[in-house]
Amino acid sequence: MNAQDLKNSILQLAVQGKLVEQRAEEGTARELLEQIKLEKDQLIKDKKIKKSKPLPEITEEEIPYEIPESWEWVRLGNIIILQSGQDLQPAFYNSEEKGIPYLTGASNIEDGNIIINRWTESPKAIANQGDLLLTCKGTVGKTTLLNLSEVHIARQIMGIRTLGASILYIKLFVESQITYLKSKAKSMIPGIERNNVLNLCIPVPPLEEQHRIVAKIEEILPYIDQYDKAYTKLETFNKKFPEDMEKSILQMAMQGKLVEQRPEEGTADELYEQIVAEKAQLIKDGKIKKEKPLPEITEDEIPFEIPSSWKWVRFQEVCAVLTCGYASTPEYVAENIGMPFISAKNIKPYKFMPDDHKYIKRELYDKLTQTCCPKKNDILLTRVGAGIGEAAIIDIDMEFAIYVSLTLIKLVDYKQLDNRYILYWLNSPIGTDNARKNIFGKGASQGNLNVNNVRTFLVPLPPLEEQKRIVAKVDELLPYCDQLIK
Repeated sequence: MNAQDLKNSILQLAVQGKLVEQRAEEGTARELLEQIKLEKDQLIKDKKIKKSKPLPEITEEEIPYEIPESWEWVRLGNIIILQSGQDLQPAFYNSEEKGIPYLTGASNIEDGNIIINRWTESPKAIANQGDLLLTCKGTVGKTTLLNLSEVHIARQIMGIRTLGASILYIKLFVESQITYLKSKAKSMIPGIERNNVLNLCIPVPPLEEQHRIVAKIEEILPYIDQYDKAYTKLETFNKKFPEDMEKSILQMAMQGKLVEQRPEEGTADELYEQIVAEKAQLIKDGKIKKEKPLPEITEDEIPFEIPSSWKWVRFQEVCAVLTCGYASTPEYVAENIGMPFISAKNIKPYKFMPDDHKYIKRELYDKLTQTCCPKKNDILLTRVGAGIGEAAIIDIDMEFAIYVSLTLIKLVDYKQLDNRYILYWLNSPIGTDNARKNIFGKGASQGNLNVNNVRTFLVPLPPLEEQKRIVAKVDELLPYCDQLIK
């Protein structure tokens, strides 16, 4: 339950007579309503207000809950004077503080305070000090008690004047009915209609009990504010915790702290030599091209310590292919004559989502896939857009080409390297930090991740069997993060 729900629950208790006790010595609401009727009749007799049409009797179906015997159900319009606002032409208001304040709408009410920027010497729709102001058009439902002697109100505001009931009690009740009043509006534009306000069924306690209800609410409100702050902190924590937990799991995995090291599994140096030999053979056989030498890894580059059986390597050293997709916007064709063309929108962390894609001519597809041919078990890395650095494994057999928004990653040997370990590395804090630090252009959402920089990323490389155990442990733990999100 958030703070607003808690406040609504307390208000509901208040208007049901369950927040404070009833006291016989305080009389009954019927006595109060008789006094209000006498006052209203006198105002009509003195021509201070006009006689209005009688409001309909309250039916049994309209009564939503039981109230104490000393209370009465009544139409709100029977215990208030409702002042509708009236707009003024520019010629009749000014900014020189001449006349009385002119309030035009919700912009004049901020956190219960009145903000004045216009005045008028020709007031017609006047609200007086102590009236309840309610915004009824535009930003609907703002309320405040007027603390100025008088103001002119425009059509976006209503003024509610009590005839004997506590205006603070009426304020509490009206605030609890805002959602209902909005729902009753017949206009396409959200608003609060005059007749709906007048016809509200309000439970009226004796006057002294109204005062005690208001006092109790004012006593409770600071605690609701404290609850709101605590609830907001908790909600923020709950939203961040699954993400932070996932990051922590992946960070521990990349630091060699998630599973134990086992001497019988060998070392990453031994694995590295096998990868280098395999890559050299691929180059010799003409299956991949020889790359430019990569810079030596310096001490300053190493972000954290890893186990002695591990090894820091450049990403390119474990990749057979690391290249981006087609750099031009192709001519798109119909599905029945084209080949799938995949872009960054088809990649989310860990998820290859090829369903929503475009199609290119077969001739262009054949040309592109000579040098950049994605296959099952390869990895795609986003290099543009809001999701820069997100990676997923191609987990289905599918023929397609890729746009320049993606980088294709083929590992040297999938028998020597676990592609899911590399995937977890790319999506881990070290992987995403690498991506974020190497964005070129107009910021994270509009820049791009240069493929040459991706080649130099540092990978903490464990022995192969340990890679597999790390993947198994991460697979075991990450679902708990998903459960926390749900």
